[in-house]
Amino acid sequence: MESILSMIILLPLLGFVFTGLLRNKLSKNILGIFSSGTILIAFGLAVKLFFTLTGSVQKSFNHTYFDWIKAGDIVIPFNIQLDPLSILMTLIITGIGFLIHIYSIGYMHEDEGFGRFFAYLNLFIFFMLLLVLGGNLLITFIGWEGVGLCSFLLIGFWFKTPEYNAAAAKAFIMNRIGDLGLLAGMFLILFHFGTLNYPELFVKIQAFQNIDILSLIALFLFIGAIGKSAQLPLYTWLPDAMAGPTPVSALIHAATMVTAGVFLIARFNVLYNLTPMVQHLICYVGIITSIFAGIIGLKQTDIKKVLAYSTVSQLGLMFLAIGTGAYGVAMFHITTHAFFKALLFLTSGSVIHGMHGEQNMIKMGGLRKLMPITWASMLIGSLAISGIPPFAGFFSKDQILAVVYAHNPVLFALAFVASMITTFYMFRLMFLTFSNAFRSDEGVKSKVHESPLIMTVPLGVLAILSIIGGFMGVPAILGGNNNFMHFLAPVVGEMHHPEIPHNIEMMLMGVAVLGACFFIGLSFYIYRINKLIPSDDTKSMNPIAKLVYNKFYLDEIYNVIIIKPIKTASYVFYEFIEKYVIDFAVNGVAKIVNLSGVMIRILQSGSLSAYLFIMVFGILVFLVLQGFVFN
Repeated sequence: MESILSMIILLPLLGFVFTGLLRNKLSKNILGIFSSGTILIAFGLAVKLFFTLTGSVQKSFNHTYFDWIKAGDIVIPFNIQLDPLSILMTLIITGIGFLIHIYSIGYMHEDEGFGRFFAYLNLFIFFMLLLVLGGNLLITFIGWEGVGLCSFLLIGFWFKTPEYNAAAAKAFIMNRIGDLGLLAGMFLILFHFGTLNYPELFVKIQAFQNIDILSLIALFLFIGAIGKSAQLPLYTWLPDAMAGPTPVSALIHAATMVTAGVFLIARFNVLYNLTPMVQHLICYVGIITSIFAGIIGLKQTDIKKVLAYSTVSQLGLMFLAIGTGAYGVAMFHITTHAFFKALLFLTSGSVIHGMHGEQNMIKMGGLRKLMPITWASMLIGSLAISGIPPFAGFFSKDQILAVVYAHNPVLFALAFVASMITTFYMFRLMFLTFSNAFRSDEGVKSKVHESPLIMTVPLGVLAILSIIGGFMGVPAILGGNNNFMHFLAPVVGEMHHPEIPHNIEMMLMGVAVLGACFFIGLSFYIYRINKLIPSDDTKSMNPIAKLVYNKFYLDEIYNVIIIKPIKTASYVFYEFIEKYVIDFAVNGVAKIVNLSGVMIRILQSGSLSAYLFIMVFGILVFLVLQGFVFN
């Protein structure tokens, strides 16, 4: 088992090294096949481990390779941990990651940086696997920082465009803010518990009596999760991350980076079960983020940015579920979300590919007949994210709504609103993109084409998963055994919330489905029947629409209250403190030394008579001074 785990982690690293070193020497097809093949083999090995784990009585294995850091009583090993939570994430990362790799062979085939792109993808997968399979918090942190690095490299992949570099830097810097919280949590854990090793750490946490310290640690870890999973107030990097190639967006949103924050809190469920105040905070941050991002998504016209805000909103619902203690439900939604969000991003990439780089939905329309496979795939993804049965999102989102209702009916009402907003703007995207007449000129229309087979086959696989994926967690009320929750229970425990009467739960389910159908119909009426075409001209918008279109000016607010003061302070420090204090002191010392050298150098004439004169003169001065002192 240990050797298989090692191979799963090292295969993507091998792909990175091979593709990176030989990217200019081998053909694109060989590079694409090799880098994709390493992920496929890793996925196959993960499937083998999954069946091994399900058939084993022991549900958690922690293997140490060697002791990495020793300092007094503190020993931090280099170890990995296999349990239901880590194998679930490994299957998602390698499975969805493989499909994205295959898709990328077609999407990036004409790009001059093809080999470099696949090297970065492999490195991304490697660090994400390290993050989820780490047997202690330090290993997890290495993977955590690694995916941050890879996001910077991939978001700014087309580095010749300054805006893309700015987006990459923004993602990197905002994640560092969250990472500071995670680091603070790690230091507190090490100080109070003397270990970062998960099995030992969780036992010590359960026995620890100081709730204030536990709450502070939980808060710091949550700050790290906020940054990585793009929650308020650190969410603004994720929409800008659309600057990278579309497969990068799919990888970040569906299979890797943004799920890390939810995974971290699920991993530390023992800690959060003991800190109810922090759990309440997680609930409020999650629901506010979900509604806030959803409202912004209503007015976006860039097809990828609509999907980006939908990711932020869906992550908010996952945090809401975690805040109620329903860790398994949150992980279930992560799984189904990986299916339909990867599908939605890859179909948007197919649209952009067919439209030769166009991302503005205002310039689309009528693509249903021109790109039928892409249309069908995106329709399936939109139905799944909207929670329409029997698609995958129905099962996971319904369970979130149910546990939230049991926890707090007001939060349920807000979560319901967030879900309906998602449904409306997703079908707004569908009708603006695929329905009615084509809105660009005929020259563009003549060039529109369906994507090649290497791109549409992954769409088909993801579409199937988006249809059937939810059946792994069918709840008892619908005749299922909720196998998904039972599988994760050894790690995250059973859900602890008041039981909902079956008639109430069925009513909630019916309300959610009927609400989604109503908003699909409303979107159909506005954008398909009335053929409303939104404007991206802010001058013609009313103040509220303009406010939403401009994302509530949050970036501008951050610019005023954070960036400009920092720049001003930097200018002051440079122009005054640096030049007139630090430079004056440093350069002053240098000038004194230099002047002293000049004066002393004058005395070094090489003349013996001069040296004798100076010596005699010095003796006379000494004698005169001595006479003054002693008389």
